[in-house]
Amino acid sequence: MAPTTLKSTFRRRTQAPKPSSLSSSATTKTQGGNGDYIDACCEECASGEVPEELLLCDKCDRGFHLFCLRPILACVPKGLWFCPSCSNQKKPKRFPLIQTKIVDFFRIQRSPNYPQKPFCDARKKRKRSGSIVVSKKKRKLLAFNPTEDPERRLEQMASLATALTDTGTEFSNELTYMPGMAPRSANLAFQEREGMQVLSREDTETLNTCKSMMERGEWPPLLVVFDPCEGFTVQADRFIKDLTIITEYTGDVDYLKNREEDDGDSMMTLLSAKHPSHSLVICPDKRGNIARFINGINNHTPDGKKKQNLKCVRFNVNGECRVLLIAIRDISKGERLYYDYNGYEKEYPTQHFV
Repeated sequence: MAPTTLKSTFRRRTQAPKPSSLSSSATTKTQGGNGDYIDACCEECASGEVPEELLLCDKCDRGFHLFCLRPILACVPKGLWFCPSCSNQKKPKRFPLIQTKIVDFFRIQRSPNYPQKPFCDARKKRKRSGSIVVSKKKRKLLAFNPTEDPERRLEQMASLATALTDTGTEFSNELTYMPGMAPRSANLAFQEREGMQVLSREDTETLNTCKSMMERGEWPPLLVVFDPCEGFTVQADRFIKDLTIITEYTGDVDYLKNREEDDGDSMMTLLSAKHPSHSLVICPDKRGNIARFINGINNHTPDGKKKQNLKCVRFNVNGECRVLLIAIRDISKGERLYYDYNGYEKEYPTQHFV
């Protein structure tokens, strides 16, 4: 069955091997099983090289490299595939800018009388003791600072609702444990192969503050926009300070062994266990949040590396693995968000990223 939604940029962020069906499926589509298409060339670059990544339209038989398409395709799709001309792809339909619909979509729980005030750090300042101890100051994570204008926050939420609706994804701001997948009891941070950084109590409180604000409708200052080259992508809608928690990476938690043949383009490693059978991944294809739309850098070029303004960090939070996206420098309003998909595993193919 042909895809009915616009494809996102290639974002498979896990150690899972490439689907074994990739080469055979690609060969079938480029050679037709009997050599009919052996001389097929890409309509974009006019080259027939890399035939294992040359995809033929099931309607017009024209060829396209996976990496020449915009947005890039993750891998050969299952079932029928139609090129941009034959699929009549259009811009995503915008989610209605209606407060009640947005509140229902994100299941916001908020009292009608809840005051609309910008976030401020309410942590109590500790008094200095008589003697001063000189020590290295630990850098603390910061909660995001939501936009003060309620109308603008609705626009920000509507932009995410547009992307989630277009990709057929249900909003979830937490890790979800579904029947038939990995249970929550499998998410044990101590099983991490090389150990996992423990999130401090203070930073955990900051993370919980971010979660609470979102439940009240106080949204991170982020916009999801659709770019013809990159697909859905995320940009800052106001100035964001270094070390700000942007979002947690959420979705369904499953065992890596169950997803080795999965062609999902947004899987994220959650637990890289000493015993491979215990390794876990986050799969945001059915449930997820804004994290799945944040793009990666091309870390094969100097210009690509310069775009990075976030880092992906896995933390031990109260004994469980969690994945956070954190600002690594100040981010200006209008700047798009990027991080390095190869921050851990060094094997993600980013050389074709825009």
